[in-house]
Amino acid sequence: MPSVSEVEFSRRGLLAGSAATAVIVASPAGAVATTPPKADATPTMPVRFKVNGEKRELTLDPRTTLLDALREHLHLTGTKKGCDHGQCGACTVMVDGVRINSCLSLAVMHEGDEITTIEGLGTPDKLHPMQAAFIKHDGYQCGYCTPGQICSAVAVLDEIKRGVPSHAQSNLMTKPTATNVEMRERMSGNICRCGAYSNIAEAMAEVAGAKT
Repeated sequence: MPSVSEVEFSRRGLLAGSAATAVIVASPAGAVATTPPKADATPTMPVRFKVNGEKRELTLDPRTTLLDALREHLHLTGTKKGCDHGQCGACTVMVDGVRINSCLSLAVMHEGDEITTIEGLGTPDKLHPMQAAFIKHDGYQCGYCTPGQICSAVAVLDEIKRGVPSHAQSNLMTKPTATNVEMRERMSGNICRCGAYSNIAEAMAEVAGAKT
């Protein structure tokens, strides 16, 4: 009787031979094996904008968000990636003076725009009044959401000054004022998981010259 190893070898040989025969039969006559073509390189696009007063030019995958362009390409890591779905406000920056969630906006959409991040508001030696007020009123704890909170707070006071209406107004035809309710409504898109909301409102009120 054949040994177990001989039987096993015979089975393997039969299977291998059958597979090879099937490939030969299925292949058209004269066919030559070829390697699959390489995928084309990802297309890129140039984009030019001004960031914190400085002209910058990048060549990016058109799918790159403004947030990733700022953090990964310009290394301005003050702007934070929180939810990456436009729900927390940690990535808030100002574009031509208007606050946006940079995680929801493609970088190539901002050709020629002027972008301000937390790094452009002030420096440790010369703080923006809102930055100084956040420190004074302890408007942060872990600090992760703070850059977005400050950028949003600066833009909110400008919105109120320009008369941009909000859901907190009973009459949209009247000019808004920097009341506690008004500022809290406008800041509702910026989430602070540490719960420093009252301190943030106090900081904003001081900068606005309003009472809480």
